[in-house]
Amino acid sequence: MNPEDLALYLMWYVVFLLSVTCHEAAHALVAKWGGDLTAYQAGQVTLNPMPHIQREPWGMVVMPLLSLTLGGMLIGWGSAPYDPYWEQRYPRRAAWMALAGPAANVILVLIAAIGIRIGLVAGTFTPTNPGFSELVAAAPGTAAEGLAIFLSLMFCQNVLLAFFNMLPVPPLDGNTAIALILPERAAEAFRAATRTGFLAMFGIWIAWFLAGGLLRPVLVAAIGLLIY
Repeated sequence: MNPEDLALYLMWYVVFLLSVTCHEAAHALVAKWGGDLTAYQAGQVTLNPMPHIQREPWGMVVMPLLSLTLGGMLIGWGSAPYDPYWEQRYPRRAAWMALAGPAANVILVLIAAIGIRIGLVAGTFTPTNPGFSELVAAAPGTAAEGLAIFLSLMFCQNVLLAFFNMLPVPPLDGNTAIALILPERAAEAFRAATRTGFLAMFGIWIAWFLAGGLLRPVLVAAIGLLIY
């Protein structure tokens, strides 16, 4: 691995840690506001990545670094604990808790977009089209180049995280957040049906299959709407 690739992968991993930490901390904070102290008592209401890493060392350290090193792409995950009985008693509060994670990713998308737009207007960044790891470029070897790559990665990764997690398939957030748009009985029936059997066991793979053809168009649309 050459030094350029190593630096890119390291930055990619830092963006991943930031994005997942914000996502899980948002879950934990909104759950606390809704009366479930499980994640709060576990130290998850924090932007310090260490409590989140301690909860999911495989998802936040081992798999991301292995996947980057061996495959040139990043695969990882995080989680925040919650009380399932609290979810059953307060499905709408649980839905807001679920929605908070993707909402945190959307906020990071907007922050990255604002930073990129400022760089473009100031002439520090220039538009580029080499792929989705670098939406804008700056003078090579400068701090601006590192910032351009960081903001590009933060924008793209958080668009994909927000979209993917909102798919209504367990264990993704969209499965719980569905309670906000369905009548209470329909939401409970949907939750019960999707969290048993095949869907509950293979939800991530099913979601990846469903989203596979949509991830790129969603990212292209977000870039067109917020950046260029």
